[in-house]
Amino acid sequence: MQLFKSDYYKTMGLAAVRDKVMDGERLSFEDGERLFDCPEPLAVGALAHHARTRLHGDKAFYVVNQHVNYTNVCVNGCVFCAYQREEGQSGGFVLTREDVLAQLADASLEPREIHIVGGCHPRLPLAYFEEILAAIRERYPQAVLKCFTAVEISHFASLEGITTGEVLTRLKVAGLDMLPGGGAEIFRPAIREQLCPRKATADQWLAVHEEAHGLGLKTNCTMLFGHIESHADRVDHLIRLRESQDRGRGYTCFIPLPFLTENSKLSIDSPLTGLEELKTIAVSRLMLDNIPHIKAYWVMLGVKQAQAALKFGADDFDGTVVEEKIGHEAGATSRQGMTRIELEEMIRGCRCTPIERDGYFNEV
Repeated sequence: MQLFKSDYYKTMGLAAVRDKVMDGERLSFEDGERLFDCPEPLAVGALAHHARTRLHGDKAFYVVNQHVNYTNVCVNGCVFCAYQREEGQSGGFVLTREDVLAQLADASLEPREIHIVGGCHPRLPLAYFEEILAAIRERYPQAVLKCFTAVEISHFASLEGITTGEVLTRLKVAGLDMLPGGGAEIFRPAIREQLCPRKATADQWLAVHEEAHGLGLKTNCTMLFGHIESHADRVDHLIRLRESQDRGRGYTCFIPLPFLTENSKLSIDSPLTGLEELKTIAVSRLMLDNIPHIKAYWVMLGVKQAQAALKFGADDFDGTVVEEKIGHEAGATSRQGMTRIELEEMIRGCRCTPIERDGYFNEV
């Protein structure tokens, strides 16, 4: 294939990177920067698709899942967040255990994965979350419960006056199986100080995930990109995730999240282009050699861009979702949910083979 010929990559300063990818060697920080600096996104995408195909062939995964956002009341006040409300502010809400169960019961398909996240509420006790998990576990014994970001875990620990390890242990007993990857944003302290100064630090986020791995809990990981960060900040973030995976081997999937500007207070001089989104997904696949799956999160990318991402290194199309609030509050224009048939049609339209999975990526 012309794209893989060494001379083609040599003209763009990527011959050595291309050789490393073909030989399955780990890429360096400088390699990551070179990939971002490449003027031809298709060249980067071809390398990422090669790496993705080496891992998964033409398979593209999806899951029958359901999202529940239990509250939008949050003490963090992140600059970029359009979802957050102050306690007592108009539009704020908190779901009861019965509300959560009713929302889950509304789905047409019983979920194999249940994804629960929310704001860092100033007064909800840990017992509230234990009761919700226990009730869901009783009602849906086969579902993988993927709940609460590392930021939420740190917040629960602070409110209770206990360690994050104790929080994770109690939630695991109540039914928790996995942590989602939210709250990572960008790890570089200077960027994080501008975006989310009250949120758990990068070191705290990583520590919670590694504690979870030590307890046998799998987790996902994310990166919010396309705001005030540089390409170097993105590469630094990816390498810190890769190093964390080297230590614990507990990350299942990486989700690159494009920053949505529509309803954010954060002013962006140069909003993301579609090609920059795809290049970032491709670089993520190439840098994260030890994280098995890369998600094309159609909720925030949009369905057509998520389809394109399956040719730029991504292998997971997420799932049915049913209802998602955080991305849509930020300006996502995608639908709230899709059916199993629609997901499979979208995947086949990319000449990939749809594979239904559970929360752990076991094939159904």
